[in-house]
Parts: sequence; structure tokens; C-alpha cells
Amino acid sequence: MAAKKKPKIQVRRVYEESRPDSDGVRVLVDRVWPRGESKEKAALDEWNKGVAPSTALRKWYQHDPDRYEEFARRYRAELATGEGERALGALLETASGAGTLTLVTAVKDPSIGHTRVLEEELEDRL
Repeated sequence: MAAKKKPKIQVRRVYEESRPDSDGVRVLVDRVWPRGESKEKAALDEWNKGVAPSTALRKWYQHDPDRYEEFARRYRAELATGEGERALGALLETASGAGTLTLVTAVKDPSIGHTRVLEEELEDRL
């Protein structure tokens, strides 16, 4: 039996044009709907709110680069809760059936956003 190929995981901002030829399965991983974006233009396959950081954590963090390490630690703790594990499990299931999984977000700088942590968690578990 051949080993199943590990899916490619990538991050795109929701405001970027979707790329049907390379995006694979597009999953919005934000807790709130992106401001000013239509469902049609977002071209999403799923919306997994459960893997997003809590509102309290998001408000505390405010995308302050100096807080990133502590944010990542707290966010991983949230993902380790029952709700977080269920949502992450659903995302892993989606990823395992996809050649490419695109994590879609509205954050301005994904390099210091929750999607960076989420991408690392998925890579570790796939």
C-alpha cells in the first residue's frame, strides 16, 4: 500500500484573488467574517471558526510583534482544549483529503498571525 501524500499547506489573505488552479481546498480560519468581503469573492470551501483564537486572546494580542511568542503559547493552549482539538481535528480531516489546503485569513500580516501557529500545528500532525 502506497503512503498517502502529505498535503501542501499554505496561507492566503482573503483579500487576495483566489487561485483555483493552486489553492486546493480554501478554509477561512478566522472567528469573524472578513470586513467588506462577499462570500462569492472569498471562494471558500469551508469556514472553521473553532480553530481561530478566542476573542479575548485576539484583543489582547492586537498583532503586536513583541507579544507574538506569548500569543503563540496561549493560542496553542487554546487549541489543546476540547473545543480546540475538535476544530483542529476537523481541519486535519479536511487537509488529509486535499492535495493543497489554503488557510484563508483577513489578518494583515500572516507571518505574525494565528495562521502561522496553525500551519505549524497542522504540519506537526499530518
